[in-house]
Amino acid sequence: MSIEVAAAKHTVHDKLESQVKTAEAKLDTLKARAEVAKANLEIKAIAALATQRLEIHEKLRELKSSSEANWEYLKKDLEVRIAAFEKAVKEIEAKVKAH
Repeated sequence: MSIEVAAAKHTVHDKLESQVKTAEAKLDTLKARAEVAKANLEIKAIAALATQRLEIHEKLRELKSSSEANWEYLKKDLEVRIAAFEKAVKEIEAKVKAH
């Protein structure tokens, strides 16, 4: 694998990891707000995202150690998962703000 490809893979991985961390930070903030407000629906929705969160972290590990042939597929899969996670976080955020 060339240095350029390795650097590009590293950059994409870091970008995706950053997106996950941002969404997780929002999720943690929402969880704290929901617990304070005793908002059971939001707490349940946030708890449901825990599985997605774990899966995303596993996929990030897979991406980091993937072969060049498998890398593109894993990257696209991870991008879809992160987008869905971010969307779910935003939906919960909107519900919390509406209360």
